Amino acid sequence: MAELDADLDHILPSSILAPFRAKLVVGFVSLVCFARSYDGDFVFDDSEAIVNNKVAGVVGRADLLCALFFLLSFLGYCKAFRESNKEGSPSSTFWVLLSILLGAVAMLCKEQGITVLGLNAVFDILVIGKFNVLEIVQKVLHKDKSLENISMLRNGGLLFRVTLLTLGGAGMLYTRWKIMGTGPPAFTEVDNPASFADNVLVRAINYNYYYSLNAWLLLCPWWLCFDWSMGCIPLIKSVSDWRVIALAALWFCLIGLICQALYSEDGHKRRILTLGLGFLVIPFLPASNLFFRVGFVVAERVLYLPSMGYCVLLTFGFRVLSKHTKKKKLIAAVVLGILFINVLRCVVRSGQWRSEDQLFRSALSVCPLNAKVHYNIGKNLADKGNQTAAIRYYREAVRLNPKYVHAMNNLGNILKERNELQEAEELLSLAVQIQPDFAAAWMNLGIVQNSLKRFEAAEQSYRTAIKHRRKYPDCYYNLGRLYADLNRHVDALNAWRNATVLKPEHSLAWNNMIILLDNTGNLAQAEAVGREALELIPNDHSLMFSLANVLGKSQKYKESEALFLKAIKANPNAASYHGNLAVLYHRWGHLDMAKKHYEISLQLDPTAAGTKENYGLLRRKLEQMRKKDA
Repeated sequence: MAELDADLDHILPSSILAPFRAKLVVGFVSLVCFARSYDGDFVFDDSEAIVNNKVAGVVGRADLLCALFFLLSFLGYCKAFRESNKEGSPSSTFWVLLSILLGAVAMLCKEQGITVLGLNAVFDILVIGKFNVLEIVQKVLHKDKSLENISMLRNGGLLFRVTLLTLGGAGMLYTRWKIMGTGPPAFTEVDNPASFADNVLVRAINYNYYYSLNAWLLLCPWWLCFDWSMGCIPLIKSVSDWRVIALAALWFCLIGLICQALYSEDGHKRRILTLGLGFLVIPFLPASNLFFRVGFVVAERVLYLPSMGYCVLLTFGFRVLSKHTKKKKLIAAVVLGILFINVLRCVVRSGQWRSEDQLFRSALSVCPLNAKVHYNIGKNLADKGNQTAAIRYYREAVRLNPKYVHAMNNLGNILKERNELQEAEELLSLAVQIQPDFAAAWMNLGIVQNSLKRFEAAEQSYRTAIKHRRKYPDCYYNLGRLYADLNRHVDALNAWRNATVLKPEHSLAWNNMIILLDNTGNLAQAEAVGREALELIPNDHSLMFSLANVLGKSQKYKESEALFLKAIKANPNAASYHGNLAVLYHRWGHLDMAKKHYEISLQLDPTAAGTKENYGLLRRKLEQMRKKDA
């Protein structure tokens, strides 16, 4: 028993540094690697996963949490062997069951986590059980009767543990199937082009090329990109493509390592290589396209767990090399050099993740053919108000991927704002033709058609958008604007009411209802709607302004004044707020206050014709009053 425990320590050696110092070193190196990005922005899909996610932002830490519980599960399984060697200790079954439970938690964080059960089984059979494949093959070929006496086959404990792992894995898969169903997510050709290839050989070649790219990213992580889809990696369509060399190199190295891991006469070497290959290959299997189609070509995040196997193999390789050479200082210098280069790469990359602009532009040199890279740069520029540059990148995205409907939609939106309505309509029409259920494009097409005075077509586009997305408050809002333009007031009010039901904080819909009711003389109803809106959105100064106007017309001057002043406090530079408050004071007879706010309004907006006219009337009235007093 003591021999097994010592052997386990040999396979999973402790750090040569004291635990506290080892933690300090690891912590310091990690800090150096990622210190540049700790105060960075939320970028790319962080917006949806964290910023706009109301259930929990923990989803943004899926890979880290999966790795944490993956390692805890593996260490728990190792603990089972240590406990089984102690006299009087409870059964190791507890630790095996705990390992399975931790594996389930890892799977809940990320599907990749379930592979720890396979790693535990391989570790148990080949590493702890010292199962010698070469010996078994030789005995099978020679029909050796001693095959029956192989210790592993007679080891009831191992069979029991593997059975528990198998049942645990089956239970996890069944639970996942009951919750999420059997159907895989729907992916498109641009997400994973190789999986849509008709020719089986083309699929196989490209899958293996993807594996070689992943292996290269582990060896030399210099080409990093936030997204590898949409033409980033052109398909290999013939064996004459020079990139086939990468496949040969990958399998030459991998087969060599596997042979050494299974057939080497050095038992310790076999077990170390098996452990390293297990960590390298097994966690990668869900991303391999072997069992089901995945939604990416290359995803750097799936290499997080396999990188542990890479580190084990690299360390073992340098250790073997140092034993066979006298230049140990040179080997140490190479190891430190590799560590330094990778730390430097981490520092550079974490700096690129500080902002979306740096992240997206860093991808241009890696994947210039990726339409999504150009799309994201264009979107970032558009958000910053640089429409001219955004148009250039959106056009390039559409050129690279003529079916990129999201780029068409965003480009059409910018062209709409620049009043280039004809091209905007063509782009949006093409987008909904390519993807008929693209609700946002239907709504934007309706806005363009409304601007072109094609009201029937606009209404049909809005209705189609709502058909594809039932809960679409913005579309109801725009539909209400269309009805208001057509003087279909009841329909407009109903549409805006639907918008506020779906999105109670939809300020524009509330405002339009108040204004329409005010303009049509329904002051009591306008007041009721305004008060309802302010209860839901109490700090919205535009609603305060609209309701204040209604109250002023209803001669509720004091309450109207209070709302105007509150709106001005929230937005002091709104000329219309001061102008309408001046009108209230004018009606109320507080002429000095009216004069003051007319003047403030004209300072903020000297071109306001209505304010100029009202100010002129007030000045004449004040002049007449002075003459009368004189």
